[in-house]
Amino acid sequence: MTIVTGKAEARRRLESGRSSVLRQIWEHRADYAYVLPAIAVMLVVIAYPIYYTIELSFFKTPPGLQLRDKTFIGFDNYTTILTSEVFWRVTWNTLIWTLGSTLIAFVLGFATALALHREFVGRGVLRAILIIPWVISAVAASYIWKWIYHSDFGIIGAVLVGLGLADRPPNFIDSVNTVLPSLIVVNIWREFPFAMIMMMAGLQTVPEQLLRAAQVDGASAWQRFWHVTFPHLRNVSTVTILLLAVANFNSFIIPWIMTGGGPSNASHIWITHIYELAFGRQRWGVASAYSVLLFLTLMTLGYFYVHALSGNERQEGSA
Repeated sequence: MTIVTGKAEARRRLESGRSSVLRQIWEHRADYAYVLPAIAVMLVVIAYPIYYTIELSFFKTPPGLQLRDKTFIGFDNYTTILTSEVFWRVTWNTLIWTLGSTLIAFVLGFATALALHREFVGRGVLRAILIIPWVISAVAASYIWKWIYHSDFGIIGAVLVGLGLADRPPNFIDSVNTVLPSLIVVNIWREFPFAMIMMMAGLQTVPEQLLRAAQVDGASAWQRFWHVTFPHLRNVSTVTILLLAVANFNSFIIPWIMTGGGPSNASHIWITHIYELAFGRQRWGVASAYSVLLFLTLMTLGYFYVHALSGNERQEGSA
C-alpha cells in the first residue's frame, strides 16, 4: 500500500512539474517569440550540420557527395579510423600539440603576469608589446613564422650560420623530427598573452591585506604565493587552461598554413587531417566520422569548462 501511494505521489509530482513548465512557457510566450528567430538560425546553422555530419559518418559517400549514390555501411568508417595507423599517429600528434601548447603557454603567461603585476617604469608599454602576438592575425603570423623557419633564407638559420653555430640552416619545418616542436613554439608565442591577461585579471582579486598579514607573520615570498596568491587563482587558472585546451585541440590555421600536415603526416592533428580527408581526398564519410569523434572530445572539454564556471559561481555566491 505504501509503495502504491509513493508511486502515485511521484506521478503526481511529475505531472505537476510538467504542467508548471508548460504554464511558465505559456506565460512567457512573448519572450520566446523574441528569441525564436535566433533559435531558428541556430537550428539551421548548427543543429542541421551536426545531424548531417553524424548521418554521413554511417555512409560510404562518392567523391561528388550525391545523396542517391551513398551506401550505408554502419560503423565501418569508425572501425576503419580506429584500426588505422595514421589515426593513432595523428592522435598522438594532437595530444602533444594540445598538451604542450596549453601547459607551456599557461606557465609562461602566468610567469609573465606575476612579473608585470609589480610596479615599475614602462610596465604599460611592456604589456602592450606582449599582447601583440595575440592580437595579430593568425594567418599573417603563420606566414611570417614560415619565412623565419625557412631552410634557405630564414632569419633563424641565417643568424645561426652567421654566428658559426651551424654549418647550414637547419630544417625546422621540413624535418619529421622538428616540425611539430617548431609549430608548438609558434602556437605558444601566439597564445601565452591570453594566459597572461587572464592571470593578470585574477591577480587583481588577491586581497592585499592577506599578503601583508602573511608577510608580517614571517612568510617567505614563495609561501605567500603558494598559500595566499595561488588559492585565489585556482579557479581562473582552471578556466584558462580549459579554454586554451579547447582552442588548441581545434586549432587549424598555424599547422595547415605552415606545413599542411607534412612532412609524412608528422604535423597533422585531428582538425587538419579531417580537412585533408574531406576536401583533399573527398572521403566524406570517414571525415564525418572523424568529426563526430572530435565533436565528442570537445563536448567533454566543454563539460569540464561549464562545470568549472559553475563551481566559480557557487563559490562567489557563498562568499
